[in-house]
Amino acid sequence: MVSRRKFIKQSGLAVASAMVSSQVLAACGNKRPQEAEIGLQLYTMRDELAKDAKQTIMKIANIGYGHVETFYDYGTEKGSGKYWGLSTEELKNVLVDNNLQTYSGHYQLNNFLTMGKGQEDELKAQADIAVKLGQRYLIVPVPPFNLIDKLTLEDFKFMAEQLNKGGEYCKSLGLKIGYHNHFWEFRSYGPDKRTGYDVLVSETQPDLVAFELDMFWAIKSGAHPIELFAKYPKRFEMWHVKDIDKSKPDVIVGEGKDSLPSMDILKDIKFAEVGTGAVDYKAIFKKSEEAGLKHFFVEQDGIYMENHFESIRLSFNYIKDNLIGK
Repeated sequence: MVSRRKFIKQSGLAVASAMVSSQVLAACGNKRPQEAEIGLQLYTMRDELAKDAKQTIMKIANIGYGHVETFYDYGTEKGSGKYWGLSTEELKNVLVDNNLQTYSGHYQLNNFLTMGKGQEDELKAQADIAVKLGQRYLIVPVPPFNLIDKLTLEDFKFMAEQLNKGGEYCKSLGLKIGYHNHFWEFRSYGPDKRTGYDVLVSETQPDLVAFELDMFWAIKSGAHPIELFAKYPKRFEMWHVKDIDKSKPDVIVGEGKDSLPSMDILKDIKFAEVGTGAVDYKAIFKKSEEAGLKHFFVEQDGIYMENHFESIRLSFNYIKDNLIGK
């Protein structure tokens, strides 16, 4: 028979254990629903990830972010299936341990999207990675690098065809292929001055191809997000939420600029923490239903604060306090 003293002691330990467990779960697993909506494109923290991926991901989660968008094949481990030294399975486990979802990833499809190549092997290999991570979207972040300053309407037409084909394959895996813009897509091509972006959106099938609208690059290209939502409703299932420094608001696309080398154009841009810059995000978020928004991600290509974690904390807090859950 258990003595009364021993029973009380064991019962106390059990209660204490339960309390600790519930506190841990509350801290790690019960973000408020509106906070869990806020994602981060990990490219923002690429320098920190290269130094210590596990610690960086933990700090991102501790700020309150609910999900992250990965980027693959940008660094020294091309084709390895690894992220900052972590295998796909290890990365998935780190995200799970930190109560982070990953709905989407950026994957380079240079050969698949280049006329005369159209290679499906890189699509299949990277789609496999996205599936292993449990992602829903495979996003193309940029046109083929070797074409950046040589793009034609025919290139965009071919990319649209390939995105439709890639969309069919991805659909068979439970994924959806998507496209993320910079500014090249908004340059005018041909005698009718049609933009590459118009080709991509109008010549892809909505059930197969989604678009991830990068607000910074669209606005810097003279394209207003709200007008795009009205023109192509429900096509913008994901957004990159990044702000434009008020000292550098000028449009970088148009006559006299479209023929300039990209590196010359990029010298005259500057990013800002969300809510501190020139973008009216309150107006944009009011149109999220028309856009077809499913997920959005904070991203800042360049951070000028010494503490990068404080930068992403400022963006997180502005979105939490001003743009969602209202």
